[in-house]
Amino acid sequence: MLKINVYAVGTIKEKFYRDAINEYLKRLSRFAKVEIIETPESKIQNGSIEAILNEEANHILKKIKPGEYVILVDLHGKEYSSEDFSEYIKRHLDSGTSPISFIIGGTLGLGNELRNIAKDKICLSKMTFTHQMTRVILLEQIYRGFKIINNESYHH
Repeated sequence: MLKINVYAVGTIKEKFYRDAINEYLKRLSRFAKVEIIETPESKIQNGSIEAILNEEANHILKKIKPGEYVILVDLHGKEYSSEDFSEYIKRHLDSGTSPISFIIGGTLGLGNELRNIAKDKICLSKMTFTHQMTRVILLEQIYRGFKIINNESYHH
């Protein structure tokens, strides 16, 4: 079974986001072992944007284990249709790549250290979403991808 990690800066405070995330984690459990790993969000008053991004990146880098296939969720990444994204997931399934690890940055984005270790970058949309919303959208698209891979019906 494919292992998927979602590293995310910050915590989810709103119940409706937690409920949506938990629902998709439950749905995904039959296809993959998905784990959300939260890391602290740095306070803006702590210093420059670069210093904040570096601090947040370091929190994530401490948790990433050797062998993880790191994918940044980034505005400058490649955009996929849902069908193409399902093929992307299937390639990882077929190749035995595991775990695959998606990284969602905080309010200010992603540090260069994370960009340096990433194997891929994906863009969920050219629109900007909160990091809480990004988690829900990413999990929904992963779930949709597995439904497509397994030729199961799902809303188009």
